[in-house]
Amino acid sequence: MCCICVIVEMVKSMTSSFRISEELRARLEQTSRHLKRGKNWVINRALEDYLDKVGHDALAAEARRQSLAASGVVTEDERFWRKRADTAGWK
Repeated sequence: MCCICVIVEMVKSMTSSFRISEELRARLEQTSRHLKRGKNWVINRALEDYLDKVGHDALAAEARRQSLAASGVVTEDERFWRKRADTAGWK
C-alpha cells in the first residue's frame, strides 16, 4: 500500500460588495475575458498591486524624510510648517 500526502494551503477569503462605474465594470469584464481569468482574480491582483505601490511610496517618502532630517537639509515644506507650528507649550 502506498500513501502520498499532499498539504494544500487554503487561503481564507471574504466576500465584499462595492459599487463601480459602468465604464469600470466594462473594462473589468474585457480584461477578465482577455486574460481568461475570473473577475475576482483580476480585482484581487489589481488591488494587491495598488496597495503594494501605495505602501512602497509611503515607505520611500518616509525614508527620504528621515534622510533629509539626518542631513540637516530643510525643505520648503518644513520651512512652511515651522513658521506655522504652535510650539509655545513645548519643553
